[in-house]
Parts: sequence; C-alpha cells; structure tokens
Amino acid sequence: MAWRQLLLTCLSAVALLPMLREGAAVSVGLRQVAGQEAQEDVEEIFMQESDALNFLKKRSKRSPRFQDEVNVENRQKLRADELRREYHEERRNESENFVEEQNNEQEERSRKAIEQWRQWHYDGLYPSYLYNRHHI
Repeated sequence: MAWRQLLLTCLSAVALLPMLREGAAVSVGLRQVAGQEAQEDVEEIFMQESDALNFLKKRSKRSPRFQDEVNVENRQKLRADELRREYHEERRNESENFVEEQNNEQEERSRKAIEQWRQWHYDGLYPSYLYNRHHI
C-alpha cells in the first residue's frame, strides 16, 4: 500500500512539474515585458549619457550664448531682484508700522497728560487764559 502512494505522488509530481515551469515562465515573461515597457518609458524621458555630454559640450566658453540661455538668465536675475525688493519692502513696512505705533502711543500718553494738567489748572474761564493773566 505504501509503494502505491509513493508511486502516485511521484507520477503526480512528474505531471505537475512541466505545468509549474510553464506558469513560472509566463509570469516571468510578463514581468520582463512590463520591465521592457518601463525601460522604454525611461528611454523616452532621459537621453543617453553620450548625448547629454555632447549637449553640455556643444558650445565652448568663448562662443556666443544662445538667446534662450540669455533669456533664462535674465528671468532668473529679475526674479531674484523682485524677491529681494519684496523682502526689503516688507521689512521697511514693518519698521514703519512699528515706529508709527510707538509715535501714536507717545502722542496718546502726552495728550492724556496735557488733559490732566488742563483739568487740574482749570480756572473757570473757557478757553483758559492761564498765561494771559496780568499779575499785580
């Protein structure tokens, strides 16, 4: 009985091995096809290394620059100037606001002190003629 079970398992293993190999080959084949498609996408995005080196070497230092390069550099400089200007304008506005608040607070304190002085020295006349009195 044991030899029958052993024989059946061996036969089933022999029958299943080719099927499993085909399935593995199909799954590996799908992976390879997907990998090739991804490689094609990468090739579309990136250029070859030799082309990239030639692209960087295609003009020497003494040759005139292309107008596109000049335009890009000018745009970068203008953008940097604009950011610098905005930064300094914001700082100037902050300092002006601070100074204005300080002056307003000082004016408010002075106004209150003057008002208190006027109330204390009020002589019943309106407007008060404190400095216009003739002393005997």
